[in-house]
Amino acid sequence: MRRVAVIALIAAAVLAPAAGAEERRLPESRQEVKLSFAPVVHAVTPAVVNIYASRTEKRQRNALFDDPFFRQFFGEGGPMPRERVQRSLGSGVIVGDDGLVVTNNHVVEGMTEVRVALSDKREFEAKILLKDQKADMAVLKIGDGSEKFPKLDFADSDAVQVGDLVLAVGNPFGVGQTVTSGIVSALARTQIGIDDFQSFIQTDASINPGNSGGALVDLEGKLVGINTAIFSQSGGSVGIGFAIPANMVRVVLSSARSGAKSVVRPWFGASLQQVTPEIAESLGLKHPSGALVSNVAAGSPAATAGVEQGDLLTAVDGQPIDGVEGFNYRFATRPIGGKAEVTVTRQGAEKKFAVALSPAPEVPPRETRTLKGESPFTGATIANLSPALTDEMSLDQSLRGVVVMDAADGSIAQQLGFQKGDIVRAVNDRKVQSVRDLVIIAGSQPSAWKVTIERDGRTITSVFGG
Repeated sequence: MRRVAVIALIAAAVLAPAAGAEERRLPESRQEVKLSFAPVVHAVTPAVVNIYASRTEKRQRNALFDDPFFRQFFGEGGPMPRERVQRSLGSGVIVGDDGLVVTNNHVVEGMTEVRVALSDKREFEAKILLKDQKADMAVLKIGDGSEKFPKLDFADSDAVQVGDLVLAVGNPFGVGQTVTSGIVSALARTQIGIDDFQSFIQTDASINPGNSGGALVDLEGKLVGINTAIFSQSGGSVGIGFAIPANMVRVVLSSARSGAKSVVRPWFGASLQQVTPEIAESLGLKHPSGALVSNVAAGSPAATAGVEQGDLLTAVDGQPIDGVEGFNYRFATRPIGGKAEVTVTRQGAEKKFAVALSPAPEVPPRETRTLKGESPFTGATIANLSPALTDEMSLDQSLRGVVVMDAADGSIAQQLGFQKGDIVRAVNDRKVQSVRDLVIIAGSQPSAWKVTIERDGRTITSVFGG
C-alpha cells in the first residue's frame, strides 16, 4: 500500500498543471490526435519497385543416349535437353529520375532477364549496369531516358542515431508492396557475413524474404539504407533486420553513373588487424578499439601519408572507428579525389595524416588466363596480382605474384584442392612471378609436379604425379 501511495503521489505531481500554466484541454479535432505515417508512405512508395529476375538453364543430356543400343529406341537425336527456369524475387529503389534503380546483388546475380514493376503496375525490362559483390549492391536502368520517374533522395546515414523511427518498404514473399515501421536498433553491425564492408544498420521494422533491395527510409522520406538481410531461424522476421547504409549505396551509384563496370573506391594500402583484449592491454588501452596496422604497402597512399606498421587507427575524418570493419567502411565511403584525415595513436601520442583518396593501381596488368592442357592447374583462372586486385579480393596488401581467381567445378585444379586466393609461388622449384611464367611451366610435361602455394599466410607444398 505504501508503495502504491508513493507512486500515486508522484503521478499526481506530474499531472497537476503548474501555477500560471495554460489550462489543459481536450483535443478539439481528430487531426490533433492523429499520428500517421501516411504522408511519408504516400511520398515514398512510388519510388520502391518489385524486381523479378530469371535465367534458363539447360540440363545436360544423359550420355547413355549416345550409346548405339539406346539410339535404336530414341533415334539419333534422342530426347531434347530439359530446360529449368530459375527465378529470383526482390525489391528495388529508384534513385534517379532517369530510371536508375538500386537493389541487392544477390537478387540479380547470375540472372539473364530482369523486370521491374512499379507501384502503378507498369513494368519495364531492366539492364544491369553494375554489380558489386563486396557491398552486395547492383544498379539497374529502366526506361529509354525520355521519361521522368519518381525517386528517393538520400539521407546522411552517418547521422542516423539509435532510436530513430524508420519505415521499411518492399515486396515480402511476393504478396505486393508492404510498409512496416520500427526504429534503428543498432548501428555499425558486423559479423553478418554478407559482404566485405560490414557496417549495417539494424532495425526492428519487419523485413522478410522479398524485401531484399527495398528501402529503409526516415520520417522525411529519405533513403537511410537498402534492406538486405534478416537474422531468423524460421525464415520470417523476428525483428532483427539489416540494411546497407545509404552512404555506401551512394558510392556504388556514383560508379554506375560514371560508366564504370566495377565500383571504384579509395585505396588505403595497408593490412589491418583487429584489436583483441590482449593487444589492447599491451597498448595500454582500457578496452579493445580501433584497428592495428600490421603492414603498409610501399608506395601506397597510407605509406606516402606517413602511416607506419604498428600504428593504431582510431578515426577517419574525425569519426571514431571501433574495428577493422569500421575503418574499411569509413574509408570506402569517401569519394575519390581529395584527402581523408586519418587519426592514429603511435607510442601513446595522437597523430593525424592526410591520406590521398585515389584508386588502387592496376600494375602489373592482370592478364587473366584460364589454363588448359594437362597440368595440376587445368581449369584454374589465374591473374597477376596488383594493388587493385589485392584490394578487390581482400588479400594482404603486400602480396604480389600470381593468384588463383577461380577453379572451375569438376576441373583438375578444383579436384586437387586449389582455391580462390591461392598465390602460386613455385613449380618444380622454379619461381612463379607472372602469369606468363605459369603458362610456360604448365605447358611442360614433367613426370611429377611439385607446387608451392601461399594460402592465408601459410606456405603449402604438394607433389602431384610421379
